[in-house]
Amino acid sequence: MTEGRTSSGAQVDGPPRDADEVQAQDDAPTTPDAGTTQTDGTDESAEPGEHAGDDESGEDEEPSAAGAADAEPTADAEPTADAEPVADDAPGADDEARNDAGDGEVADAVAADDEEPDDDEPVTEAEPDDDEPAATDADTDTDADADATAEMAPVPPAPPAGPAAPAGEPAPVAEPAVAVAATPSTPADASGPQRTDRAGSPMDVFPAQPHRRTWPRALGITAAVVVVLGAVYVGALWLLGDRVPPGATVAGVDVGGLSADAAVARLDEELSSVVTEPFAVAVGEKRTTVDPEDAGLALDTRATVESLTGFGLEPGRLWRHAFGAGEVEPVTSVDAARLDRVVDEVSSALLTPAVDATLAFVDGEPVATASETGTELDPDTGPQALVDGWLTAARPLELPSRDVVPEVDDADADAALDALARPLVDAPVTVVVAEQRAELPVDVLAGAATFAPEDGALELRLDGDALAEAVIARTTDLLTPAQDASFAFEGGVPVVVPGVAGSTIDADALAESVAEAATGADRTARVELVEIDPEQSTAELEALGVTTRIAEFSTALTNDADRNHNLALGASRVNGSLLRPGDVFSLTDTIGPISTENGYRGAGVVVDGVLTKGVGGGLSQMGTTVYNVGFLAGLEDVEHRPHSYYFSRYPEGREATIYEGVLDVKIGNNTPHGVLLQSWVADGRLHVAAWSTPYWTVEHSTSGRSAVVRPKTVYNTSPGCIAQSAGSPGFRVTVTRRLLLEGVVQEEDSDTWRYEPQNAIVCGPPPSAAPEQTEAPEG
Repeated sequence: MTEGRTSSGAQVDGPPRDADEVQAQDDAPTTPDAGTTQTDGTDESAEPGEHAGDDESGEDEEPSAAGAADAEPTADAEPTADAEPVADDAPGADDEARNDAGDGEVADAVAADDEEPDDDEPVTEAEPDDDEPAATDADTDTDADADATAEMAPVPPAPPAGPAAPAGEPAPVAEPAVAVAATPSTPADASGPQRTDRAGSPMDVFPAQPHRRTWPRALGITAAVVVVLGAVYVGALWLLGDRVPPGATVAGVDVGGLSADAAVARLDEELSSVVTEPFAVAVGEKRTTVDPEDAGLALDTRATVESLTGFGLEPGRLWRHAFGAGEVEPVTSVDAARLDRVVDEVSSALLTPAVDATLAFVDGEPVATASETGTELDPDTGPQALVDGWLTAARPLELPSRDVVPEVDDADADAALDALARPLVDAPVTVVVAEQRAELPVDVLAGAATFAPEDGALELRLDGDALAEAVIARTTDLLTPAQDASFAFEGGVPVVVPGVAGSTIDADALAESVAEAATGADRTARVELVEIDPEQSTAELEALGVTTRIAEFSTALTNDADRNHNLALGASRVNGSLLRPGDVFSLTDTIGPISTENGYRGAGVVVDGVLTKGVGGGLSQMGTTVYNVGFLAGLEDVEHRPHSYYFSRYPEGREATIYEGVLDVKIGNNTPHGVLLQSWVADGRLHVAAWSTPYWTVEHSTSGRSAVVRPKTVYNTSPGCIAQSAGSPGFRVTVTRRLLLEGVVQEEDSDTWRYEPQNAIVCGPPPSAAPEQTEAPEG
């Protein structure tokens, strides 16, 4: 398809027409024929016998120059400087539809959009001004055609002429495809009379030309405004980037309007004590405190301020600067490991445990106690709540909690009450054991009963030991006690005496049987005696390796019968004492208590350096003998103290005294074997021996006397004073012991002791002598 262009520059679609045809169309009469009624917005009626659209005349007339110019479509003509604004210049929805649709589509669209004028609105026809020259028909038609062409879609050509209409019948009226008022394009076009009704224009065969679109210019203006506003917006945010919005507060500290650095400095200064002070937290009624440092919580003032400052394009930033920021959440740095540890501690401190429903017997009757729901820190939300509120929340900081449901509720307790508690005390229970019968009364059953939670229910539990005691008390010689294995000396040599098994009641089996009987139809419980082994078995003693005498020591007896009696009694109690590896032997614990009730007699003791009489006198000789056995066997010297005076019956520096509750002799077993002590009195001597497996090699030595002091005479006014002559002098001595294993010294000890001189004792007061202070007696 080719394109044509009018003189005004508008393009039209379709093939170029013959010049004569165009001219004939342009010269169509503009005045209605006689007898024809012209209505605004409609075409003129055709003459009888003629078709509408065929009433053009003067095909051979030449159009005037002005008419030819005006005949061209002017829809796209540029307005002059004096042109009035054209209302239809801006593209509308109708124009868009006309421009985009085809020839027929546009006509339909325009016809649909153009409504008929209301009957109430006057229809005005353009009247020629008397002062202005009337436009020629060609001018008027050309203008109308041009305007119609600009406003209307092309209308198909009229159909060819047919037979004339019968006389007397009105000719059919040709209806236009659309009736649109012409809009002048320029002031020149607007002059002269205007027509509002005419027949279809010859230019209707040309497609309508679109209005010149103005939206690109509007879009450009809009874009420019957006750019300017954007620049202002960005510039404002840039200038305010280092400034805290007005009204901003952090943990009650006003930092609004400050620079970032100034805000950080103010927060550091005013919150320095707050961020390190322990604060109270609570769950329900429970309270505790949290140290922020221990919990790994610290205020990050720099990050807090940075959340309010800095450059960003978010609208909220400008909003805060315009209308104020208000309270701002502080930024907290968290040490997760330390927080977890403190949360565990806080959880324990704030826990209110649930209380299970319980059952108990009160005055022999079962009574249920209601359950209680507990509370605890919610492990899912509690830690975050601690982090969020540690600095700003009210005190105490209320942490989220959750319920702790009791394991046993009231319904469970009621069920146990009916199924267990009441049947238990309904009647006595008889226990049959070893052909004996013992009836357990209701009060015994109730006293032995407890109810414990088990898998969400209350379970009856009976104290088997209490029931066994009740059974034994109601029977005769029911049990046989077990006898432990022990050491005995036969022919002076230790041997193991085997233990003997005994019999007893299995307490657990008894409790189970009684519970079953108490809640069943037959209230009789049957149990069997069980055999029990001795606590110290034969095999255990044999494994200690007590086979060889590793040390022995003896001291001479005196002529004091009471003293010798005490030593013989003490020896019998030391004999058979067993020290397992690591054990410590105490002499006073073994032979005590030292009293007349325990068989001891009064004999000579040394008190304040004076020989007098006391219960258990002479037992210090037992201490000396035991100490020397431990010394020679290489056993550990845990405790010992020599006498104040030296007695010639003992080795110098290797002797000991005892006084119950004050002085003791203690030796420890520092070997991997058992040590068995043997003690007896024979042949005027006190003997002590140690049996074991040889382990240590012992070397010892005693130094000579030094710093010797001669005795003197002293006076004693005590009632039990015993006069004596002067004895040994005072001196200093050192005893050394070395312990060896396979020839290698493992330990070496040296003990130095100074003896006082043994003065002469005169019973009675010395001239002008003051009372002396009492010291611990020595045997």
